[in-house]
Amino acid sequence: MTLDVIKAIFLGIVEGLTEFIPVSSTGHLLLVEHFFGFADDDFGKAFAVLIQLGAILALLSIYFARLWRLFLGMFANRDDRRFVIGVLVAFLPAMIIGALAYGVIKSVLFNVWIVCTMLIVGGFVLLWIDRLDLKPRYHDATKFSLPMYLGIGVIQCLSMVPGVSRSGATIVGAMLFGADKRAATEFSFWLAMPTMVGAFAFEAYKSKAQFDGGNTVIIAIGFAVSFVCGWYVVKTLLGYVARHGFALFAWWRIVVGALGLLALMLGH
Repeated sequence: MTLDVIKAIFLGIVEGLTEFIPVSSTGHLLLVEHFFGFADDDFGKAFAVLIQLGAILALLSIYFARLWRLFLGMFANRDDRRFVIGVLVAFLPAMIIGALAYGVIKSVLFNVWIVCTMLIVGGFVLLWIDRLDLKPRYHDATKFSLPMYLGIGVIQCLSMVPGVSRSGATIVGAMLFGADKRAATEFSFWLAMPTMVGAFAFEAYKSKAQFDGGNTVIIAIGFAVSFVCGWYVVKTLLGYVARHGFALFAWWRIVVGALGLLALMLGH
């Protein structure tokens, strides 16, 4: 068994704490795996995506009541139906490109040098967006225009490069299209639902040969830890972003990316 219980717990913490903030959970997991030797076989590499299920279910549990109302309302309420369509439109580009470019993404882009570079670049992008004198036109994530949903979805595709951050790309895209910080962050939650479920299902299918009794137990442990940490982040992030912006996440990205590049240049 390559990943023991301690490793599973540690990776679950990293996944849960970083999935919904704009720092790139995949990038952090890849760095942890590289520098701590947490993934030295195919199962270890797939584990980073598979434990996303915990974070996904944390998000779904928090939004369950709203999702249920939305499900019931979309059959009778035009606004609810329009929002559901908007989320699906935003998800479509990632679904298509992710399926077509899966091999290239995994074989070429899952590279720690790329991760560290993108962490630094993304950090400066967050500092830039935080300082822009934007004039938000949208204060409700359910009220964006359909072209805006599509544009955000296209920008989300940048996050297929590890280190960019799915939530970061979504938030920056939404703000550039006219959303305020809170609405942009909340829409990143909504868009995470189909995107993460799709990524998990696709990775689970691709990695089905890696499952056995022992591996299933390890995944369950990582899942549980990821769930708890993800739940905490989702419950606190909107309020934090509305009050403080993205500077903390930006500087975290820059410091982690710079330390990672330094370690790589020293041969680690």
